[in-house]
Amino acid sequence: MTGIAPSPPEPTSGQWFKSSYSGGEGNECVEVADRGPRVAIRDSKAPRKTLIFSTPVFVAFVEGLSNAHR
Repeated sequence: MTGIAPSPPEPTSGQWFKSSYSGGEGNECVEVADRGPRVAIRDSKAPRKTLIFSTPVFVAFVEGLSNAHR
């Protein structure tokens, strides 16, 4: 398994938050939602297309990005 699953039903709006690295103009928004053992990611312009990752896979991804910018 790659850590990616099909998009689940749309969560309630309160579960999503905008990434602090998204564009300030509001036109480049990455949103993230905590789903317990999984993390959902979507583009705010295409909210029906959601990527789901296991929490360990997402944490490794974020750590990899952080290390790449050091």
